[in-house]
Amino acid sequence: MTTQDENASIVLVDDEEMVLTSLSSFLTLETEYEVSTFTSAKAAIDFVKDNDVDLVISDYLMPEMDGITFLGHVRDLKPEIPRIILTGYADKENAIKAINEVGLYQYLEKPWDNDDLLIILRNGLEKQRLMKKLQQKIGEINKAYSDLQGIHREIVKTFV
Repeated sequence: MTTQDENASIVLVDDEEMVLTSLSSFLTLETEYEVSTFTSAKAAIDFVKDNDVDLVISDYLMPEMDGITFLGHVRDLKPEIPRIILTGYADKENAIKAINEVGLYQYLEKPWDNDDLLIILRNGLEKQRLMKKLQQKIGEINKAYSDLQGIHREIVKTFV
């Protein structure tokens, strides 16, 4: 795991404090991730707006806002963030809906397996890191292309 992944910021949203405590404690003990927990989806949205976040995990059923709606807001704010939904209900229809509607990275069922969770988080963070790198390279290529077009225009002016 790279240093960037070790310092990753993870947001956890669940209306059950026990789930948040369990996930947060596990991640704090087993990783170097910076973990922020929220029982309110609205508070988590405000946090995502104002902070660098690398990955978001949300419960599916919450009273204030369901997980799909919440993750849709996260996608609208910062589409590059991998989004994971956590649910106690083995509902394949909602999993497919979530994947299609909010570009879900992963669907996890409660109770989760800690080893699987770590692999999913590492893979999600790696995906995000690679996407950032790709965007950076695309920006570099676009700049080089723009510079090349400027040089081409100067050459044409000189010889025409």
